[in-house]
Parts: sequence; C-alpha cells; structure tokens
Amino acid sequence: MSTLSEKFLEVSEEKAFDTELRRKINFNMSRYEQAVEKGRKQYNNLEFARKKAHTIKWRVMENLDKYLLEFESNFTKKGGKVIWANTKDEANREILNILKKVKARHVVKSKSMVCEELELNEVLQHEGIESLETDLGEYIVQLLGQKPYHIVTPAMHLSKEDVARLFHEKFGTPPDATPTELTHKARELLREKYVTADVGITGANFLIADTGSIALTENEGNARLCTAFPKVHIAIVGIEKMIPSVNDLDLSMGTWPLLGSHGTGQNITVYNTIFSGPRQPGETDGPEEMYVILLDNGRTKLLAEKDQRQGLYCIRCGACLNACPVYKNIGGHTYDTTYSGPIGSIITPHLQGMQQFRHLSYASSLCGNCTEVCPVHIDIHKILLYNRRDAVKENLVSGSESFGWKLWKKGMLKRKMMNMFSGRTKNFFLRFLFKKSWSKKRELPTIQPKSFNELWKEKQHTDSNK
Repeated sequence: MSTLSEKFLEVSEEKAFDTELRRKINFNMSRYEQAVEKGRKQYNNLEFARKKAHTIKWRVMENLDKYLLEFESNFTKKGGKVIWANTKDEANREILNILKKVKARHVVKSKSMVCEELELNEVLQHEGIESLETDLGEYIVQLLGQKPYHIVTPAMHLSKEDVARLFHEKFGTPPDATPTELTHKARELLREKYVTADVGITGANFLIADTGSIALTENEGNARLCTAFPKVHIAIVGIEKMIPSVNDLDLSMGTWPLLGSHGTGQNITVYNTIFSGPRQPGETDGPEEMYVILLDNGRTKLLAEKDQRQGLYCIRCGACLNACPVYKNIGGHTYDTTYSGPIGSIITPHLQGMQQFRHLSYASSLCGNCTEVCPVHIDIHKILLYNRRDAVKENLVSGSESFGWKLWKKGMLKRKMMNMFSGRTKNFFLRFLFKKSWSKKRELPTIQPKSFNELWKEKQHTDSNK
C-alpha cells in the first residue's frame, strides 16, 4: 500500500466522523440540491441535451489534433499568442518568462483549477511575485493557506461564521459580520488590485476552435476585471476543454446552460464572456497582449486509453462530487489532489500515475449516482472499474489482495465451497479478517447458520415429500 493510500484511509476515517464538518457540508449540499433541481427544470428534454453534449465532446476527442491546430490558427490571426506546454513545469516556466519579460510584480487571478494543478500561486510566491485570487471562495481559502475544497465552490467546508472569524482576524471586521458585509469588505480590498495589477491570469471553461476564442463563465465578474485592466492576459487551459464551434455554447441546449444548471442550479451563470485575442483597434478595454497556454500534463496519456478517455469530456460542473456519498462523507481535501470526487478518481491515476493514485478508484460505492447526474453522460462508475482492472493488470495490487480475490472468485464459482463451512465458521473468519477495517466503527453483519442454497434444497425436499 502506497504512502498516499495509507494517508487517504487515515484522513478519510477522521473526516467521516467529524460531525461538525458533516453538518456544514450537508447544509451546503442541501442548498445546492434544491437549486439544481430547479435549474434542471428549464429543459424540456434534459436527456437530449446531455446526449448532444456527449456527442460534441466525443467528436472533439476523436479529432483533437485537428481542433487544436484550428484554434491556434484562428487565435493567432487576431494577435493572440499560443504556447504549448507538455508538463506543469513547462507551463510554469513559460508563465514566468512572460511575467519577467513585462517585469510583473503583481498578478490577479480568476478561479482556475488548472492553475491549482500547476501550483501556480506557490511558484509565483517563490519568485517574489504577488498572486492574488479574486474569486471570493478562492480568496477565502488563500487567506487560510488551504487548497480549494470543491472544484466549483472552493470554500464549501466553511460556514459563514468561519469566514466572519477569518475576516475579523485578518482585517478587523466585526466578528459577527453578515455575508453581505463580508462581501463588501472583500470587494473593497480587491478593487484596487485589479487596477494596479501587471498581469491577469485566468483559466477557461471552453476553447472554441472555429473562432479561435476562449469562453469564461462566472458569477462574480472578477474574471472580467482580471482581463480588462491589466496590460497582459494569460489564459492557462487544458487541451480537453475544446469545443468545435461557438454554436456549441447554445444558450438553450448547449454547454453553457448545462454548466450553469448542473454546477450551481442556475439557468445560466451571471457572467459569460468570450475572449478572442488582445484589444483590437477601436476597443476601449482589454489587454495589449493575450496568451493562451495549452496544457497537456498527462491528458494525451488519458486520451490514448480507449475505455477511460471519456474522463476528458468533463466540463468541471462538480455535479458528480455533490452526488457522491463518499465525497459527502470524507470531503474534498481528503483526496489530496487537484480534482477530487468521482471525476478526480477517474482522471488523477492517468494524469499523475496509477502507482500512486490507484486507491482513488476504490474510493467509491459504485452506486452510479455520479454517472446519472453527469451533464455530458460520462460513464464514471464504469471507468472506476476500468482503472481497477488496469491496476491489477499492471501488478500494482498487493499479494494479499490478489490472493483474497482469487479465493473469493473460486468460492463464488463453486457452490460446494460456499457450503463447506457453517455460518458460525464464516462469522469467525469475517470478524477475524475485517476486525481492523470494517468493524472498528460499525457492527458487522451476521451470517445465518444455513445458506440460501441449503434452505432452498431443504424446501424442495420437503415439498416433494408432501
């Protein structure tokens, strides 16, 4: 068992029985569920919209090389610059080269999971460059020195009282400040930063091939401010975010409303912006230079996996996290990865290595709820099984685990072996084998003295003698 796997089990047990954390998560999740149920009602045929989105992403992944080159060609025609980065180190190096070229000392960032993947804030801090998160949730966890808890709502694990105490300690606001007052304080602190920042850094929700554009969706307007005032805009985007056409955003059945309805329960998010390069002649705002860094960082490795490449269809709505009973119990930080929950469990072993992260594919009840709620119809629970299969093929499982499953399989295929031991003996072995894992916090089930097979034979015998 890897060190990461052992740590995951240890932290999972701690978080699963943290009643205060569970209370906060359940409260925030319940509000999300109510909103999403209402948001999905905008569709006359939600299933059709999901299948349409799935087909779009399938077409992209089957022709990704073509669409990436089309995007690059159309974006550069408008004065933008495209940089290809194979790894996170390459991406960080290219970002630092740009920042050093323009002598940047202050950077404002909008919410971006790809930036978290690059650990960009830590890289910039090491270089003496101030990097400020401007999304309110991201800003809060940055003040706490934490990573985002959730891919859509970074501060989901905090209550309004927690945030009020944080702002009181950092900025002297009243310890019982309301959410409105806290938001006003954050706005006051951030406004000056937008105007004085040298560079604005964003991610992108979608890359649009036919127009050579990036699409950003948000609820606070901070991404627009990050791109409107600084002279340089850098967008870091995973290559899987591609869609063929601007028409695929479609405000009735496209990816924008699917992202809004499944991510936050809105018909569509408040601010939806398309950027097609630096400021053009006659335009009043926008950057003088715009760069798009296309990040691979293991994505082409996942693309090569026929059974698992569906993981690249993800539009980062977070619906699978909110539906997952495991995530609800252990929370986002327990995964210790950029992408947590079911989607993180299927893509992380390919992005960061099956050896270290195979345990995430076992962190599931396989209930299938993640697949059921996914707006682009990714078969998440099946991919979890494919990952487990590959871990076995690559001999990454322990000898005891392999032996245990072989014994179980043999028993399942031969009824005589199942009936060889009495219920009492089976109960002994059950408690002996799982004493430390299952029965530590819960009561193990009791196996009946006779199996169903034995009871059925007795019934048949009794009926024939009547």
